[in-house]
Amino acid sequence: MTNGVESIVKGALKASLSNPKESIFMAKYALSSKKSSAIRKKAEEAGEHIPAFLIASITSKCNLHCAGCYARANHACYDGEENRQLTKEEWLSVFEEAKKIGVGFILLAGGEPLIRRDVIEAAGKISDILFPVFTNGTLIEEQYIGLFNKHRNLVPILSLEGREEETDSRRGTGVYRKLEQSMELLKREGILFGTSVTITTENIKEAVSYEFLDKLYLQGCKAVIFVEFVPVTEEAKELAPGDGERAYLAAALRDIREHYEDMVFISFPGDEKSSGGCLAAGRGFFHINSQGGAEPCPFSPYSDINVRDTSLKEAIHSRLFQRLREENVLMENHPGGCVLFEKRELVESLL
Repeated sequence: MTNGVESIVKGALKASLSNPKESIFMAKYALSSKKSSAIRKKAEEAGEHIPAFLIASITSKCNLHCAGCYARANHACYDGEENRQLTKEEWLSVFEEAKKIGVGFILLAGGEPLIRRDVIEAAGKISDILFPVFTNGTLIEEQYIGLFNKHRNLVPILSLEGREEETDSRRGTGVYRKLEQSMELLKREGILFGTSVTITTENIKEAVSYEFLDKLYLQGCKAVIFVEFVPVTEEAKELAPGDGERAYLAAALRDIREHYEDMVFISFPGDEKSSGGCLAAGRGFFHINSQGGAEPCPFSPYSDINVRDTSLKEAIHSRLFQRLREENVLMENHPGGCVLFEKRELVESLL
């Protein structure tokens, strides 16, 4: 896992070489990442495992209604009043403890994370942690450009499905054009940003095509994260990548990583295979929902402990996480993109 982290950091350094301001920050962050790795290694030698990543869903609100959204299907995202969301101070406490125990990456998600500007600003002040901000990109305006420019540890990751037709079909008419405007603003200021593409049986060939990736490259995108679609209804199962699509994606990744030397490409959960199985439940990462519940991952919204009531370190060692690891649930073969989603009845029984 540490080797994987170092590979991502090296890739980010390479991707930022043409941008002096960004490359200076990434060089400093590389040193911070090594310190985090050393803290985790020391804990491991003492018999305690600390994951390198954390996913934080900082709000349950979103301004879009994307088709097949797992967060809405799991009731983690909704339009009503937010109920007992963690405050800015509570999130800041989580981030500071994460730094102390050796977590190097915290992925900010939602809902739409840019709705919580107060939390984004708090994260920006912790420069030793890299915060990829997974956003639908529609709320990026001049005020956020200034924040991203000032705090280079905030890396916007814009979600799209391919070109205009594919993106607007799932996310709403006009969303792709808005994303293009956001990319233009980010490129203008030399801000490192990436994209997240949900891979389905319908868009996989488009998503890994040179035509699509060349356009992203020219728009200034430096990282592409391919996320396998996880069906939340029976009707959507046909969109989930099977073994054939996964093999196709793996072969395409080998090719495009050689072709685009100054871009970073990550496949999830495809790249988990190099780590010997699912990385959730504290093995490589875990998820904190907007109310503070510590969950194995966003696709497995079950929790037996809350960071409001305990430390982050204690949450990592929750009984649910321990049982998922000890009983090898994370290592089981499964047909879908997420073993914990496929085995959700088993997870519920352990809970």
